[in-house]
Amino acid sequence: MPMTPGEGDRLLLHVQASLAQRRRDRGLRLNVPEARALIADAVCEWARDGLTLVEARDRAATLLREDDVLPDVPAVLGEIRIEARFDDGTRLVVVKDPFGVRADDADTERRQPPWTPPPIGSLAIANEATTAIGLTSHIHLAEVNPRLRLDRSAAFGNRLAIATGETVWIRPGETVTLPITPITGARVVVGASGVVDGPLDDPAARERALATLRACGYLDVVDGVPMGDAGTADRAVAALMAARGREEAPR
Repeated sequence: MPMTPGEGDRLLLHVQASLAQRRRDRGLRLNVPEARALIADAVCEWARDGLTLVEARDRAATLLREDDVLPDVPAVLGEIRIEARFDDGTRLVVVKDPFGVRADDADTERRQPPWTPPPIGSLAIANEATTAIGLTSHIHLAEVNPRLRLDRSAAFGNRLAIATGETVWIRPGETVTLPITPITGARVVVGASGVVDGPLDDPAARERALATLRACGYLDVVDGVPMGDAGTADRAVAALMAARGREEAPR
């Protein structure tokens, strides 16, 4: 069965983490790739177990200590970032000071607040789920949780204009207006829902992605008119995976 790019990356991470754990069990101190893989894999598994982002992040910060890694590793890995799929969607987890060696640097951290990108506008987002949904700055807004109602065309190519590592929570039934900013750099998106997996500025890819999301049941707003309902939104991810499976199947 063909795997999505995200599924392939997850499998590779698990293999790396399993190797790191075997070496740790033999009494070896871990290097940078091993330590990163072990912590990142644990976060993904805790998310799968149903833990919240905060619970998984806090556990990850205690998984390894300074004595578990080679001497230079804490200086190189001041933080570890991993995207994990939680019950409320895929979210970025930032594990700061993963080996517990910078507890005395809190004042320095406070003097250096995270950079927040300048917004270009704002977007209304409504949560029509029965649970709170969190949004971070890293995800492509057009592909967010299908139970969030927003103008996905206006969101296309943009992300939230909030600091990296921060999360905005939207309660059930709540509508919030949030600042947005364009995704910069090469403007290539891979992962998320998988409907883009390439350049954001290709008009054909844009129209195809938006049409696919709407057809699969992602809540949307088109020319001010709400599209989709709670029933289709609950089945949207499964519908999207089925559609992608048909596209990838050999002919």
